[in-house]
Amino acid sequence: MTLDQVAQLVQGVVWTALLVSAPILLGATALGLLISIFQAATQINEQTLTFVPKIFVVLVTFALLFPWMMRTILDFSTHAITSGVVRGNFP
Repeated sequence: MTLDQVAQLVQGVVWTALLVSAPILLGATALGLLISIFQAATQINEQTLTFVPKIFVVLVTFALLFPWMMRTILDFSTHAITSGVVRGNFP
């Protein structure tokens, strides 16, 4: 495996990880921002007010996007293995 192939593989791994994790992170961040604005407007400083809705949004987003996430990861893995970038002794 050449240095160029390693760089290409690492770039693909990072890009796929960002692509797959972005919807969950953006959903949690957007909800956190909305709750923070609500807390600032009402002067409610309760820490658990942000925790429970964020967990709910993360779980719902994960459940809805799980097929797309797995397809994206499998497509990347299949491409990496079949293109010859990843070689090894697979069982």
